[in-house]
Amino acid sequence: MIVVGVKKAKDSLSRLLSMVKSGEEVLITERGRPIARIIEEGRGRDKIQLELKKMALEGVVELPVQDIRKKPSCLAGSEGKTASDMVIEDRR
Repeated sequence: MIVVGVKKAKDSLSRLLSMVKSGEEVLITERGRPIARIIEEGRGRDKIQLELKKMALEGVVELPVQDIRKKPSCLAGSEGKTASDMVIEDRR
C-alpha cells in the first residue's frame, strides 16, 4: 500500500491512478491521519465481501438472508399523508 499526503496526492494524481490500475492501493493522509483510500473499481467490493464472510464465520456479524436492496413487496399504509406530515404529527 502506498501512503501519501493530500498535497502530494494532488500533485501526482495521474501517477497514483496508474498505480491503482496496476493493483496498488493508495492511502491518503492529512497530517499523518488516514482520510481516504483509492482502490481499483470492483476490487473494493470483492474485498468487502471477503471481509464480511470472514467476520460472519467468526460470528462477529450475521449476513442477511435476503438481498436487502430489493424493494419491499408491500408498503405500509399512510392514509394519504406525506412522510413529512407524519413526522410533524408525531412530534406534537
